Formats: sequence, C-alpha cells, structure tokens
Amino acid sequence: MSKVIDGLLYSESHEWVKVDGDIAVIGVTDFAQKEMGDITYVDMPEPDDEVSKGEDFGALESVKASSDLYSPVSGTVVENNEALADAPELINKDAFANWIIKVKMEDMSEVSDLMDSKAYSDFIEKQ
Repeated sequence: MSKVIDGLLYSESHEWVKVDGDIAVIGVTDFAQKEMGDITYVDMPEPDDEVSKGEDFGALESVKASSDLYSPVSGTVVENNEALADAPELINKDAFANWIIKVKMEDMSEVSDLMDSKAYSDFIEKQ
C-alpha cells in the first residue's frame, strides 16, 4: 500500500502539491516512486522557468524507465531541489519529504481541479 498524506493535493499523473500561500510545492507521490523503482536522475526546470498546468516540466529516470513530470499548476519556478541533482534516490527514501520544485502560482483556482487524499487513495486503488 502506498503512503498518502492528508492535507496535500494530488494529480492524476501522481504529483503531490502542498499549497503555501501562492507557492505550490510539488513532488511525486509514494505510488509513483514505487512504480518507477530506483530513481537515478531527476530532470528539473531552473528558477524563473515558466510551467503550465498539464504540461511536462521535467522527468524522473530509473533503472526501469523514464517518466515525465507534469505540472499540476501554472506559474513561475521559484526554486528547485538541488539536493536531488546529486542524490535522486532521496525520492525513493521519502517521496513526500523530497519536493522537486516550488512554483509561484498564476491562478490559485487551478488547485481546485486536484484530488484530496481520500480521492487520490481511491484513484490509486483502481490503478
């Protein structure tokens, strides 16, 4: 069973979002990292890059596969998690403690399209 944390929001492409004012902290879910296996590389945008809801903003690579990351919101990247460049396996250790990017959101209402923890738990049970 994959871990799901209450209070976060979730996308169908298995990203999690923690809303902090107008900043969206974005990472991948425990379910996603388990599906990927041992993560060997994280491709992330740079600060000041623009991301668009539903568009890919980077990728995770593992020994098994490569998987695009999709932004759950639109806005400007304010920070990326540089620790993941040297230690991508941190996502395997704790997917929720190791965010990937922080985005200053353009439109706060976009988060209303995301799932809460219960809806996401139901969603991954059907996967």
